Amino acid sequence: MAHEPATAMAGHAVQHYEETEQDRITRESGGFPEFELDMPVLANKFQSYNLKDTLSSYLGSKNPFGVQVDPDKDFVWLLDNTAFQNRLGRWKAEFVAAYFVKNSGKDLSTIVAWIADKIEMSDNEEVKATIAKRVQPLLDSILPAHAVTIDLQGINVKLGPSGRDGISSDELAIPGHDMADGQIVTTKAINADALSLKTVFAAPKGWGVISDIDDTIKVTLTPSPIGILKTTFAEEPQPIKGMPELYKHIAQKLNTPFFYLSASPYNLYPFLHDFRDRYYPPGTLILREASWMNLAGFLASLTTGTQGYKVDRMEKINTWLPKRRFICIGDSTQADPEAYGEMYRQHHKWIGAIYIRKVTGVARMDEEKKNSPERFEKAFKGVPKNVWYVFSDPSELYEKIDALGDA
Repeated sequence: MAHEPATAMAGHAVQHYEETEQDRITRESGGFPEFELDMPVLANKFQSYNLKDTLSSYLGSKNPFGVQVDPDKDFVWLLDNTAFQNRLGRWKAEFVAAYFVKNSGKDLSTIVAWIADKIEMSDNEEVKATIAKRVQPLLDSILPAHAVTIDLQGINVKLGPSGRDGISSDELAIPGHDMADGQIVTTKAINADALSLKTVFAAPKGWGVISDIDDTIKVTLTPSPIGILKTTFAEEPQPIKGMPELYKHIAQKLNTPFFYLSASPYNLYPFLHDFRDRYYPPGTLILREASWMNLAGFLASLTTGTQGYKVDRMEKINTWLPKRRFICIGDSTQADPEAYGEMYRQHHKWIGAIYIRKVTGVARMDEEKKNSPERFEKAFKGVPKNVWYVFSDPSELYEKIDALGDA
């Protein structure tokens, strides 16, 4: 199976995943189709500076006409990654960069006003300013056919050029051989306005964690369109009670690399990156590429095709660290049980434990279906009972984590 770059869901063709039964339950009970009909259309963010960039971007990283980013006009996100070792013991990692034209998004005031009205905050100027800051990356024009140079362990290395989606992906060897498992290094761009990235080094063997974000470690209220808008654009992001402490315990006990796998669009990377840095261990944020042309696509990316998308991303992680054993942590609002169950059946030696948070008390959620024993039994068909567990309070998992032992 061919895979898109895992860190940001980049690729020259956006992958579409089948809507599942769990997707339909989420969208129907939450009234997503009706809500999305009223959402404003965005201006075309897939416009380049000129015809040369537009045409040459089809060549992706092989584009001979790509140009370096302009620090005055452009902005680049260098996305955190995880380094792995090849058969010769040399360190490699996938370096993904997302390129944007600074403050180029149109219709910002219209989008801000619409969201503020929907969450009943149209008179709160402070909230509207927060909405504007978080919405801006969803509106800014992406930048194809551009490259950025980074300082990789003292060596200047070019990333890109970016493809049609404004994203570049380069699998690079990392200079040096004295890195240790769990070591973290920071890489910065040269002559560019860019977010720096952190690389976590993960040896071939040991435990690892694949964690969902929304309603697993962060309050998102995924079953509700209004809830998503509030928690994503207007409110200070809040962790799920007890989860930061649990993840700290896992990191200390098992020395694991963390992969944060979410169906949120990659345009939310700075927002989710800051949240992760504040509450959780470092790790690779794996987010979904958003190729949609209206705000409704933001909700659709969170609620449609999540099972196939997550399985595909986990398959990519498996190619990097096939000998690690992974703990998969998710929740009951979407298709985490089904995705993790499918992955276990395909790679039963790779998945060592599955923990699902039972979400309750969220508006528009069909708890009877989402939290039914029948659902979990079906999702984990063929998965041993001692591998998966549904929990309500994170404190239930400490003994289970401590009992895992060596991978």
